[in-house]
Amino acid sequence: MAGTLNIIKAPITEELKKFEKHFKASMKSNVALLDKVTYYIVQRKGKQMRPMFVFLAAKMCGEIGDSTYNAASLTEILHTATLVHDDVVDDSMQRRGFFSINALWKNKIAVLVGDFLFARGFLMAIDNKEYQHLHILSDAVKKMSEGELLQLEKARRLDISEDLYYSIIRDKTASLLASACSLGVASVSTDPELIERGRLLGENIGMAFQIKDDLFDYGEGDIGKPKGIDIKEKKMTLPLIYALQNTNKATKRRIINIIKKDSENPVKVKEVISFVLDSGGMQYAQDVMLSYQQSAFDILDTFADNEARSSIRSLIQYVTDRKK
Repeated sequence: MAGTLNIIKAPITEELKKFEKHFKASMKSNVALLDKVTYYIVQRKGKQMRPMFVFLAAKMCGEIGDSTYNAASLTEILHTATLVHDDVVDDSMQRRGFFSINALWKNKIAVLVGDFLFARGFLMAIDNKEYQHLHILSDAVKKMSEGELLQLEKARRLDISEDLYYSIIRDKTASLLASACSLGVASVSTDPELIERGRLLGENIGMAFQIKDDLFDYGEGDIGKPKGIDIKEKKMTLPLIYALQNTNKATKRRIINIIKKDSENPVKVKEVISFVLDSGGMQYAQDVMLSYQQSAFDILDTFADNEARSSIRSLIQYVTDRKK
């Protein structure tokens, strides 16, 4: 899959190299401890999917300039801040196979580093007078927080409907990809209709991305074995929601009871996974994911045809075909 990503990146290879320096410089601090932590973060970055969407969306609609580099750095800084805070909230000791910030430096430092990154990102936008960038990403961070809190609130009662689930993932996951695409367009164009189309494109990609993640819990990983992590964490994902909507009251009560009281029992978790698989929950979620993917393709086709647009199409395909 790494080879696939390299082909996708082809139209923006030089821009991504320049972005690396821009991003590192934007993370610098005069506080030695903070510099050490941010250096650790920079060295262990992921695929940088969001900056890729910023640059490709920008190149699809115009000429990349300083505003695009600022948008990409701002997106990655704020995304990193949310990940640092998420690891604290989830008490997670690992991030992408490496120790999380809170695992190495404890929660207090991790929270403060997250706070620094948020402030750094917002100040960067203000210093460059990129007020639209600031508005788009502040809205995304607000939605992400609301989505997380709504999910936590509903997890206690396990009463999430399909519509509510879509609302949660639209805010929690899709909002950041939506902002990456709309920022890319906004960095090269002032056309509000074009920027909104960019936002809708990213939102549909983000919805497909999250549903793909849901599917992994039921056996779409590297070796095809179900993980059941979402069940253990009492997260109501689309395959499970569909299965519960399409069974009798007694079975629904029994499955919900297992999730509430026995989610740490591997045998019981396996029972829930089997119930979801037998109920067609996986297939239903797969179909919904593909429908969001198709919506993204349809929106993409309304943009000018060029090399960057082709790469975005391949990136959308990558998001739904990935194995982890």
